[in-house]
Amino acid sequence: MVKLRHPETIGLRIRVVLGDGLIIGPGRADLLEGIRDTGSIAAAGRRMGMSYKRAWQLAEALNTTFHAPVIIAAKGGVAGGGAHLTPLGDQVLDAYRTLVRTAQTEGGGSLATLNTARTGP
Repeated sequence: MVKLRHPETIGLRIRVVLGDGLIIGPGRADLLEGIRDTGSIAAAGRRMGMSYKRAWQLAEALNTTFHAPVIIAAKGGVAGGGAHLTPLGDQVLDAYRTLVRTAQTEGGGSLATLNTARTGP
């Protein structure tokens, strides 16, 4: 059975897929945003309720998906580590968020029609 995150609402969850795999979707975008906000892959993962290992796996997957890294991470230790988005990472996140906003705005009428068809007039 599929578990719905927001069963009381209707909306879009956009995943961009090219070739043989996922380029970016809601989870990866949220991780990028978390890294931008917190300066840490681990903190971004915690904010999402994600394990440290999973957050790092997604970060590595994002870095191998694009022609150049989208995340730069420094190892921890006495001086502390950290992570930040590269200019390409900022560009990827901003483009994805713009795509989602545009789809929601332009598709509002269609979403309303689908919701009415689901729930009745």
